[in-house]
Amino acid sequence: MAATTTNNPESAGYNPATKTFHSLRPPIHLPQEDAPISVVDYVLSIRSLSRWPNSTTALIDSATGRRIPYSDLIRRQKSLSYYLQDVLKLSRHDVALVICPNCVQVPILYLSLLSIGVVVSPGNPVSTGSEIARLVELSGPTIAFATSSTAHKLPKLRLGTILVDSPEFESMMTHTFDLDLNPGLGPTQPSQSDVAAILYSSGTTGRIKGVMLTHRNLIGSAVAAGERASPPVLLYTVPLFHVFGFIYSLKSVALMETVVMMPRFGLDGMLKAVGEFGVTDVAMAPPVVVAMVKSGSAERYDLSSLKSLVVGAAPLGKDVIAAFKAKFPAVELAQVCNLICF
Repeated sequence: MAATTTNNPESAGYNPATKTFHSLRPPIHLPQEDAPISVVDYVLSIRSLSRWPNSTTALIDSATGRRIPYSDLIRRQKSLSYYLQDVLKLSRHDVALVICPNCVQVPILYLSLLSIGVVVSPGNPVSTGSEIARLVELSGPTIAFATSSTAHKLPKLRLGTILVDSPEFESMMTHTFDLDLNPGLGPTQPSQSDVAAILYSSGTTGRIKGVMLTHRNLIGSAVAAGERASPPVLLYTVPLFHVFGFIYSLKSVALMETVVMMPRFGLDGMLKAVGEFGVTDVAMAPPVVVAMVKSGSAERYDLSSLKSLVVGAAPLGKDVIAAFKAKFPAVELAQVCNLICF
C-alpha cells in the first residue's frame, strides 16, 4: 500500500538529500541582495500594488475610535521621516530606543525610523528603570521615544526623549514641507545588510540579550503572506515591541490591512472591539486563546465577523486547540513560528 501524505516526509517539505525541511508555501521573491532598498521601501512597493484605495483605513485606536487612512499614514510617515532627519539630525546607524505601549503612533514611528536607516530598538513599556538601563547598555541609543507614562524610567540620552502622545510629536507627523520639492530624505540610503532593529530576549536563561535583525531579515519576514479577496481588519493583542508584533506592523502595511490598536489589553475589551470594528483576524499569544476558551463572557459579544486567530510566540497545546474549536467552530486557528527569514 502506498504511503499516505501524512507519513511521507517529502510531502511535508523534507529533502532527504540535504536532510532539511522547507516550506510548502510558494517561494518569496526577494530583491537582489545588493539592491539599495530598505524594508520600508519594499513594504511600500508591495502596498502600491494593492487593489485597495488609499482611503482604506490603516489604523484604528480602539479606545477613541480614531481612524487613520493609508493616505494619511503615508503622509505622516514621510513628514516624520523628514523631521527626524532634517531637524533632529538623526542619521543612518543611529539607534532609537522605543518604550511605548501599543498605540497608533508606533507603526508610523517604526516606518519613519527604518526609512532613514535608524536602528529601531523597542523595549517592554512595563520594564523597570534598571531593566531599561540594560537595554541602553546593549544598544547604545542616541534618542528615545516613549509616552508620558513610561518616559520617567528612561536615562538621559544625547538627543533626549520624545513623547509620542504629545502635541509636539503630532506636529512632527504633520510637519509642513513640500514633498514634491523634497522627494528624497538626503544622502542616507539604508542597505539590506544594515541592522534595522535590535530586539531583546526575555532573559529567562541569563541577562537580557540584544538580537540584531537586518533590513533583509525583515523584508523576508514581513511579506510572507498573500492578499485577501477583501481587506482584513486585524486586531493586535500582541505587543509591538515583540518580534511577533514588530513583524506584523510591517506586514499589515504591505498588505493594506486595517489594524485595530488596543492601548491596554483586556479580554472583554478585545471581544467588544471585534464586534465594534468588524474585526476579521486577531493576532495573539497562547494565554489569550486559553482565556477565550475558559471565559463565559464571549457569548455576550458579536463575534460574527471573526474569521481567524493567528497565534504566535509559543505553541498551543492539543487540548486547548480542541476546546477552542468546540467553542468557536467557525473561527480558523492558525499558529505561526516567529522565524526571521535570511
